[in-house]
Amino acid sequence: MESFVEKSYLYDFYGELLTEHQRQVYEQIMFEDLSASEVAREAGISRQGVHDMIRRCERILEDYESKLHLVEKFLHIRDNVQKIQGYTDQILEEHPLEEVERIKSIASDILEEL
Repeated sequence: MESFVEKSYLYDFYGELLTEHQRQVYEQIMFEDLSASEVAREAGISRQGVHDMIRRCERILEDYESKLHLVEKFLHIRDNVQKIQGYTDQILEEHPLEEVERIKSIASDILEEL
């Protein structure tokens, strides 16, 4: 998985477990595309402090994932539901339309909820 996407998933699942200060710095660097100098100036810390905090945050998020596996489970469920949608497209010709549409609808609902 692409590094930015992986970091985004980790933050989506576990970001609330960081302190407010950690979240602000992490979001500014990762999602607002601010430089370490800009963030350091705003947060009143050194550039090195910003880099250290980002590494610490990434380690914290990765540690939570290694223990809870929520991102892994999410991706597994999403992939399986996408497979279900693909299979329903393949069997559409062999089964009554309403049965296949029900399956596709359930799969779509699950994907939306994820």
